[in-house]
Amino acid sequence: MTTGRTAAQGPVIDAALARCLVDTQFPQWAGLPLKPLDPAGSDHVIYRLGGELSVRLPRHAGAIGQAEKESEWLPRLAPHLPLAVPVPVGVGEPGFGYPWPWAVSRWLDGEVATTDALADSPRAAVELAEFLTALQRFAPGDGPAGDSRADLTGSPLSGRDHATRAAIASVGDAFDTAAMTELWEAALSAPGWDRPPVLFHGDFHTGNLLTAGGRLSAVIDFGELGIGDPARDLMIAFTLMSAGSRAAFRSALGVDDATWARGRGWALATGLNAYTSYAAVDPRVAAQTARQITAALIG
Repeated sequence: MTTGRTAAQGPVIDAALARCLVDTQFPQWAGLPLKPLDPAGSDHVIYRLGGELSVRLPRHAGAIGQAEKESEWLPRLAPHLPLAVPVPVGVGEPGFGYPWPWAVSRWLDGEVATTDALADSPRAAVELAEFLTALQRFAPGDGPAGDSRADLTGSPLSGRDHATRAAIASVGDAFDTAAMTELWEAALSAPGWDRPPVLFHGDFHTGNLLTAGGRLSAVIDFGELGIGDPARDLMIAFTLMSAGSRAAFRSALGVDDATWARGRGWALATGLNAYTSYAAVDPRVAAQTARQITAALIG
């Protein structure tokens, strides 16, 4: 069992560590096989536990609050949403040198959504709009009591200004610098959300959607769940959809011009962040984020 730590990535996690954590803290599942999920996400190391469960262990300090957040909110949200979500069944404690809370959730069968399968699907676009509509209709006051709402306060788009301008400058000739700057400034100057704050997923991109039988089946990874401006979730229009399905999505969701402009800004900012962080070492991320940035520029 490895319990060391790297300077950049936090604790080193292996199957032996996951096995010890599960067996000691959840002995009712000690006999279930544990299989690593590959590829896992950038925030968690993920194992399938038996046939019905998954184990998610945060890789870095930025993900350490996700287990408690999802445990509080997803059981309440799940009955109101038209697509399945991974409802947690237990939150584990630090142990064996591993320093953070971690989660056991219900396993959701399916394959990660792809642009090849769904980019041109107006049906999928409308289903995603319906999911966001249901999420936004769930009153934040219907969630857990106490300080949990404060923990969900979303950061504004303007908080990404410095990092986004630096990223625009750093990508060189890969994209149109003038067009990116124009889009970013238009997003920042667009009128803000002037209605009651609503719930947003916060990381609503292709990699967090599952399909089964060629149709959308689930939305996963609610670690960025927050309350505020729903424009943040419009990034899905630029990570997954083509121009035609994007139009169907916008119409079904009823997005006004100002919110759409802010949504393009979120797509640009998050796309640039991933591109500058991972594209040089991961061709798959390079292709996905280049598509996202290009689609955001088109609008």
